[in-house]
Amino acid sequence: MKSYREIISIQKGKRGGKPCIRNLRITVYDVLGWMASGMSKELIIEEHPDLTKDDLNACLSFVADRERVLASA
Repeated sequence: MKSYREIISIQKGKRGGKPCIRNLRITVYDVLGWMASGMSKELIIEEHPDLTKDDLNACLSFVADRERVLASA
């Protein structure tokens, strides 16, 4: 599996500088919202075929890493 750093990027002019998946306009927060609402990874990929399981796992890794940084501050 790729590191989330290879999948998640933040670009100032894209989606208000929110972390996005690859060159898509889908944010980490979009994915987390879908998961929180009960969507399975399979359903998310079915509804957004540009996404992969690696992309979804990268979102979770990104947020976990960000939480670790905040918790240690």
